[in-house]
Amino acid sequence: MTHRPSFFHHLHPPTIPAPQARFRYTLGSGGLSVYLILVLIVTGILEMFFYIPSPDEAAESVQTLAFLVPYGWLVRNLHYWAAQLLVVVVIIHLLRVAFTGAYAPPRRFNYLLGLALLVLSVMLDFTGYVLRWDEGVQWALVAGTNLLKSIPGLGAGLYRLVVGGTQPGPAALIRFYAWHIFGLTLGLLGVGAWHLFRVRRDGGIAVPPAAARRDPSRISRFELVRREALAAILATAALIVVSCVLPAPIAPPIREGTALAVEARAPWFFLWVQQLLKWGDPFIFGVLIPVMVIVLLAGIPYWLPNPRPEELGRWFPSGNRTAQLLLAILVIILLLLTILALFPLSTSA
Repeated sequence: MTHRPSFFHHLHPPTIPAPQARFRYTLGSGGLSVYLILVLIVTGILEMFFYIPSPDEAAESVQTLAFLVPYGWLVRNLHYWAAQLLVVVVIIHLLRVAFTGAYAPPRRFNYLLGLALLVLSVMLDFTGYVLRWDEGVQWALVAGTNLLKSIPGLGAGLYRLVVGGTQPGPAALIRFYAWHIFGLTLGLLGVGAWHLFRVRRDGGIAVPPAAARRDPSRISRFELVRREALAAILATAALIVVSCVLPAPIAPPIREGTALAVEARAPWFFLWVQQLLKWGDPFIFGVLIPVMVIVLLAGIPYWLPNPRPEELGRWFPSGNRTAQLLLAILVIILLLLTILALFPLSTSA
């Protein structure tokens, strides 16, 4: 029986190499990222019916959604955990591309688009985190935004532009809400669509030349869509289980005069920055070093040796060992900083 391609099938190439379609190579990170974005859009729209972007009512509207609206707790928990998982999956996708050398020409620019998607995902998570407007977001709201002030020359103006005044208030919440709903979301969708377009334009998944392939077998778009559908079902089941067992964080509303608690923590993806800030100048450790990390990641395909064409399509090609070592060191450092922030060393005698 001949299958007739649907709209979803036409989004995929007719066939792709079977070895590079296996989960142990792709880790399913690209397709799962797209699916999580869809989950975030649907649950985010549902949340908008109840969320009130006002300092006096934001936290209370979140509590109303979580405790009074039928299945509101499930919608909120799905949105929260999908957002956390999206950041993790995009990081895994970037690491997979780097450790397989899949950024080699002509895919270098698409690698930059993928890095931009990571930055946008983190900023979306950060702004969504602030929208709770409760005591649990104090670090993001106060210490995080104060980093802008440390930028020489531009700091004060950038702070007023983001916060809307001399301190966080109604204008800050409205601006974070607008960036979260429109600016960053539209940016993520636009860059994401561009990224997917470039995947197709650059020849699909990175594979060695036909003459160098040990396994020439291919799978059809029908099999690829079937695998993606199965992955989406499994991801949905996992999200529902986690949402039922682990509720999204919630805390008392921020009131006038609420001070930044000593034990206030950054969101998990910025814990490494919070740890760096304990060691010195806010601009150097809170702004300059994170920007340098992004620049370093962006320069990997351009500054360091790329794998040879015949090495593509497998993990850890010898041609980009320098990039692999550099990235491994960077990941270990960021993990150690995060662990130090979670479990600070005691300074008592």
